[in-house]
Amino acid sequence: MKSLIGACALLLAACSVSQDQEVAIGKQNADEINAQLPIIQDPAVSGYIQALGDSIARTTSRADLAWHFYVVNTQQVNAFALPGGYVYVNRGLIESADRLDELTGTLGHEIGHVIERHSVKQIQSQQKANAGLAIVCTLTNLCHSGLAQVAVNVGGSALFAKHSRADELQADSEAVVNVVRAGYDPEGIPALFDVLLKQRQYQPTKVEGWFASHPMEEQRIARARALIAALPQDRTRQLVRDDAAFHDLKARLAAIPVPAKMQIAAESAAAPLK
Repeated sequence: MKSLIGACALLLAACSVSQDQEVAIGKQNADEINAQLPIIQDPAVSGYIQALGDSIARTTSRADLAWHFYVVNTQQVNAFALPGGYVYVNRGLIESADRLDELTGTLGHEIGHVIERHSVKQIQSQQKANAGLAIVCTLTNLCHSGLAQVAVNVGGSALFAKHSRADELQADSEAVVNVVRAGYDPEGIPALFDVLLKQRQYQPTKVEGWFASHPMEEQRIARARALIAALPQDRTRQLVRDDAAFHDLKARLAAIPVPAKMQIAAESAAAPLK
């Protein structure tokens, strides 16, 4: 950990992060996170999310990165990306998605953060001497105890996961382009936003991490729909909205137990979504 802090401090002092350095930071933090969070190791789940993520990432301007995709075994709804191509999706988000394109939209969004190097820009903007330590503590929660806290800090309020509204809008734009280029319907992007806004009314605890790390309001949904409406219409190309493999994935996830500390207590105000 000390070496990671030192490496971060040096990079911050230099205020310039190369792609090799970006990948090294991402890998070191991913190693720390993977040692703390319950990453689902089931081959069917991990293989599916890796293949799905690759199908989107390999069509982008950063196809040269060695992309890594993980599913975190927590009911919290969230997703986040580390520098260098490390993308995490919580099982709670997958279970909340009704269709495949809602998941591909999320992956396209997180891939967009990496493409635009939003986390790297955050690193470069830090000027405090202890910024390296702050990054490690906030991102991995190694400075605190409790696995449940790790899930909140990493999946909800981690420095690398917290982006400005401008960054979120830019990642939305990237997501639309990314998924269409990969052959998926971009309608899943605003569709998932609608689902999460409804969940916030009935299950606020489940989605609080998402809204903390992904500033969102109804105008953002409208903007996503406007981006989609402005796309060139190619009626000869059929975009994928849903398929059986996605629902097989959800069935597979349902059979995998959630660690007790990653579960969410039932909320008295909970009501079925309509």
